[in-house]
Amino acid sequence: MFEILSNLELAPFLLSFKLAGITTFILFILCLPFAWWLSQTNSKSKPVLEALTALPIVLPPSVIGFYILIALSKNSPIGSFFDEYFSIDLVFNFNGLVIASCFYSLPFMVQPLQSGFETVNKNMLEASYVSGKSKVETILRVALPNIKPALISAIIVTFAHTVGEFGVVLMVGGSIPNETKVASVAIYEMVEIMDYSSAHIYSALMLIMSFLVLLSVYIFNHKNNKQFAGFHR
Repeated sequence: MFEILSNLELAPFLLSFKLAGITTFILFILCLPFAWWLSQTNSKSKPVLEALTALPIVLPPSVIGFYILIALSKNSPIGSFFDEYFSIDLVFNFNGLVIASCFYSLPFMVQPLQSGFETVNKNMLEASYVSGKSKVETILRVALPNIKPALISAIIVTFAHTVGEFGVVLMVGGSIPNETKVASVAIYEMVEIMDYSSAHIYSALMLIMSFLVLLSVYIFNHKNNKQFAGFHR
């Protein structure tokens, strides 16, 4: 056991955390205004956009990975554009993993933020507008401070979900050491060569990390709910 631990390759874990961190940051920046708009609009297109946003939850990762692979390949308009003008290949490298992860983890950022924004007291928002604050100031100074549980949940769950990706990253990135070989792919390869001892160690680390992430979210939310209940007594 100690020999396995000493020989444990940490690169896949570090790559997974790097991918999850970048993906979470990008999704937060992009999804914040989108989730706000979804929470405030009565547009007829809202159900369509919500359904499209939630697709990664119900679609098999292989389906998402396949279409992303096609869309980013050099034979596609997007892939050929980046290859011709920027000399950037979007498949089987880290850039492609980031794009694929953003699509796959999209609902885990959008839905908690949207739900949180929908619970914000409308009178507080109106008061902010009346006092002369812009929509951006209202979101940052009024809405966000009042949806801390939803905000923390969105960030942490998106990060954890990205760390645990397998099907999408395998199809779009393959298994290139120090480039696209994340922890979940490493576990798959260990099982393929019947290295069950190493697979157990990797899987146990992923299990513990996932449990601690979810536990921290629930503890934080319970504490906030108690504080909120105590404040309104």
